[in-house]
Amino acid sequence: MSETRATVAGIAVATGHYIGGEWVDSSTSFEDHSPLDWNIILARVSRGGAPEAARAVDAALAAFPAWSALGPEGRAPYLHRLADLIDRDVERLAAVECLDMAMLEESLRQRVIGRGARNFRAYADLAVDYVPRRWDSQGTHNTVLRMPAGPTVVITPWNAPFMLATWKCAPALAAGNTVILKPAEWSPLSAAMLMDLADEAGFPPGVLNLVQGYGNEAGAALVGDERVRRISFTGSPETGRVIGRVAADHLVPFTAELGGKGPLIVLDDADLDAAALTASRMYDDAGQVCLAGTRLLVQASVRDEFVARVTAAAAALVPGDSRLALTTLSPLIHPDHLARVDGFVTRAREAGDHVLFGGVRWRPDGLWYEPTLIEPHGNDAEIVQHEVFGPVLTVQTFGDDAEAAALANSTPYGLSAIVYTSSRERADALGAALRAGTVWVNTFLVRDLTAPFGGIGISGLGREGGNYALDFYSDLKTYQVREGTTHG
Repeated sequence: MSETRATVAGIAVATGHYIGGEWVDSSTSFEDHSPLDWNIILARVSRGGAPEAARAVDAALAAFPAWSALGPEGRAPYLHRLADLIDRDVERLAAVECLDMAMLEESLRQRVIGRGARNFRAYADLAVDYVPRRWDSQGTHNTVLRMPAGPTVVITPWNAPFMLATWKCAPALAAGNTVILKPAEWSPLSAAMLMDLADEAGFPPGVLNLVQGYGNEAGAALVGDERVRRISFTGSPETGRVIGRVAADHLVPFTAELGGKGPLIVLDDADLDAAALTASRMYDDAGQVCLAGTRLLVQASVRDEFVARVTAAAAALVPGDSRLALTTLSPLIHPDHLARVDGFVTRAREAGDHVLFGGVRWRPDGLWYEPTLIEPHGNDAEIVQHEVFGPVLTVQTFGDDAEAAALANSTPYGLSAIVYTSSRERADALGAALRAGTVWVNTFLVRDLTAPFGGIGISGLGREGGNYALDFYSDLKTYQVREGTTHG
């Protein structure tokens, strides 16, 4: 056992793996840089692989019988204590996560980190309040029971890492599973802080574990372990396909949220100021949001007015240090990702797409990219059909609502969609036609934790949220008793 820590934002953060209730260091490490200044190495983090993965599954397997036997009522106090500790440490978590992945610190403090506490409370209560389906059929009394599934591997992305880790770990733990969390190597630090809080909350050793490292090393070893009984992943479709093949080989249920290319549809009767303000929000977190409506689909008669409003709103964004309240545009996460985003824009120009504004780095010595709006040469353009995951939007026009739906459904993605209109009738008709896991009308990013969340097409597989998540992390049993069977 060893416990190496780095000081980040004045806070001591563990840089090892958390396995079986102990901090464990590896013999090799990787550097974790800050997107706010790539010259700053925040920490050297343990680089896990097959040995650490196997040890973590050992710990999760050993802890599973006692944790699952507690039942929802016995597990709930642990989850509530952890939620209380998250609330207590919002400022510390926000300070570290801001340096680690560059999301605006004010947003982290006011909106994002607190969602982690709500996740644990919500799933603890949903598990306790579960009412099994009961019915009589063919002379038997029937009940649907949930059984904890077993050790669960959770693999999370580098954007909003703390919130997304809690979004997956909370229902898995509430359902009675033990968990091994593998965060993205580009933003690993808040996951370590979550382990410290779980330890302080009194979680039994092995119930919640952390393995740091690269996806093709630590992640591959974890999903390839035949003892794992559930896998949940958020990331790219390419990696999702790889994990899905392994899960299929082992017959392990698997959920995947794999990104989006959502439409933001503006009808001619819409409140254009409200729609343009929402469009400008697509540049939040440097566009590194899977739910963003990055394809602006605008009815032709209001195209010029709408684009003018979006242009003005984008011009008001302030790039800079994400720790400062004045800043409204954060940098991208990594130099490799900056190159990827810029590559999309470069190829769009070469293909004849029209860059209406932006399309360049904000300054040569940082990872900021200017808010960008592109009018493509056609719907088959790469910039339309592929997820950029940066501050890059496209704008296209349509003639009627049917054409709007056809354009909206014309990519292989289907995670989310946004519609702006003053007509409930048009909204309902268009909403029904859209192929998306979530559709918002005249709003954006309003989330109810009990609602199903997931994608269609290459945006994902399965559903998270509410009882949908608790069912996924459980094995469902139909229990039948013949009428007249007595106790004793």
